[in-house]
Amino acid sequence: MTTQTPAQQPETSREDGSFLRWWKQSSRLRFFLVFSILVLTAWEWLCSVTGVRPYIFPAPSQVFKELINDPQWLAAHTAYSVSATLIAFAISVVLGLILSVGIVYSRLLDRTLFTTLVATNAIPKVAIAPLFVLWIGTDIESKVLIAVLVSIFPMVVDSVVGLRSVDPGMLDLARTYRGTALQMFWKIRFPNALPSIFAGMKVAISLSLVGTIVGEFVGSNWGLGFVILQSQGQYNTPRVFAAILVLSILGTLMFQIVDMIERRAMPWHVSHRNRHDED
Repeated sequence: MTTQTPAQQPETSREDGSFLRWWKQSSRLRFFLVFSILVLTAWEWLCSVTGVRPYIFPAPSQVFKELINDPQWLAAHTAYSVSATLIAFAISVVLGLILSVGIVYSRLLDRTLFTTLVATNAIPKVAIAPLFVLWIGTDIESKVLIAVLVSIFPMVVDSVVGLRSVDPGMLDLARTYRGTALQMFWKIRFPNALPSIFAGMKVAISLSLVGTIVGEFVGSNWGLGFVILQSQGQYNTPRVFAAILVLSILGTLMFQIVDMIERRAMPWHVSHRNRHDED
């Protein structure tokens, strides 16, 4: 009779143990799942008791049926919206960082470009979205441009605040040791601005999705915004709720991915240590 050494034990037990440890530590996830189950149960019960018609307020079971009715069709529209959102988010992050560095280091850009961004942000994007569709067309480029305009402002504002929130004593000390402007940027300003930059990225990823849907509302033949608009015209309210559910899941996943990257990039930050202790 042979016995298994610890190295020869099945990996399944280790995986199960790691899953159980993760589940025990995920208090927020447990609370969210329990809360969601309670809300969906109450929702289903109210719809069955009141007998409300599906085109007015569908039950969760009807929304779920709509999700599995034609998953490939819904997945194609979801992929279109996700592509436009991610492209707009990437442009907003890169362009926002470049503009924020220029605003911090140039008084001229601070007085002109920053003021222009504030004025542009005050304009309702729904009002100017038809112009972009007219100028660019109904392809994905117009959705990306609208999403960039919606999401770039918080990226620039948070990045500027982070780059400026540096202890002057640290900069003076770096100058004393003959540090160059580039060295002070990479060694002092940029690491100090990371919490603000990631805060701007969290807002930007959500607004990129919102801007994409706005662009699809105005003029598009693809995307979840098009699905919602078309379903409303057909009084297919369960499909509207299904598209909204997919949007909420997408927004949550994108936000959590950015949050995970932030925790990986800044495990030393006090906000993550405090949150870990609370969980």
